[in-house]
Amino acid sequence: MAEEHEAQRHPEQAEATNGAAAEPYMLEMESVSVHYGAVVALEHASLGIRRGEVVAVMGPNGAGKSTVLKAIMGLAPVSEGHVYWRDAPLTTATHEIVKHGISFVPQGRRLFTHLTIEENLEMGCPYLRDKVERRRRMDTVMDLFPVLADKRKDLASQMSGGQQQMLALGRGLMANPEVLLLDEPTLGLAPNIVASVFFNVSLISEQLGTMIMVVEHNIKGVLDIVDRAYILDNGRVVFEGTPDDVRETNILTEVFLGKVQPMDEE
Repeated sequence: MAEEHEAQRHPEQAEATNGAAAEPYMLEMESVSVHYGAVVALEHASLGIRRGEVVAVMGPNGAGKSTVLKAIMGLAPVSEGHVYWRDAPLTTATHEIVKHGISFVPQGRRLFTHLTIEENLEMGCPYLRDKVERRRRMDTVMDLFPVLADKRKDLASQMSGGQQQMLALGRGLMANPEVLLLDEPTLGLAPNIVASVFFNVSLISEQLGTMIMVVEHNIKGVLDIVDRAYILDNGRVVFEGTPDDVRETNILTEVFLGKVQPMDEE
C-alpha cells in the first residue's frame, strides 16, 4: 500500500528508468506553504532527499531557504501541504523529531559556550540514557573530527569559528541521524575556513552514509559537494537539478536579478 500511495503522489518517481524504478524520497515536503501573518515565507514548495544524497537549498536572502528546514522540524507554521518521512506524514512534536532520525544544525551554531566540547556533544542526545551508546557516538564524532578529541575538556568559547562549526556538526551527529539538516554552515566564517566546512560535510556523507540537506549562500562551494540542488525565489521552488544543470543555465543570475518565473508558471 505504501508503494501505491507513493506512486499516486509522485507518478514521475514511479516511472522506470533503464528498467528500474526511481529511488523514492526518504524525506519530502509536498506543496508546503508557510505564512507568518500576511508574510508568505513558502508557497507550495515541494522538494525531497533520497538515500545517500547531499542536497542543497539555495536562493537569495528572503527566498525561504531556512524556512524549508524549519518547516521540516515543526518550527514554522505550515498552513498547507505535508512533510513526509519514509512515506508517512511527519507530525511529531519538534523535540521528538530527532528520535525519528532527523537532526537539525541551526544557523549561527548556537553552542553552549560555557560548557566544554564534551558537554556540548552530550547535549546532542539528552534523551539517550544508554551510557555505552552515548560513548560510542561520541567516539564516532571524535574519530571524524580529531580536533574535538584533542580539546574535549576545553570550553566551546575557546574555539575558533571553524572549530565551533565542527562542534555544531558533531553535536548534530550525536543523535545518530539518518538525515542531517544544515542551515548556513559557512555563515560568518573566514574564506580559508569555508573549504574545510564543506570538506567536513562531504566527510559525514561519505563515512557515515548520512543524508544531508544544506541551506547555503556560498554557491560555488556547495555545488562542488552536492548531488542535487533546489533553487528558491520568493518562497517558491523555481529550479531543481544536478550541479551541472545549475551551472549550464542562467537560473542563479535570473533569480538574483528577479527575472525568473516559478516552475508551475513556466
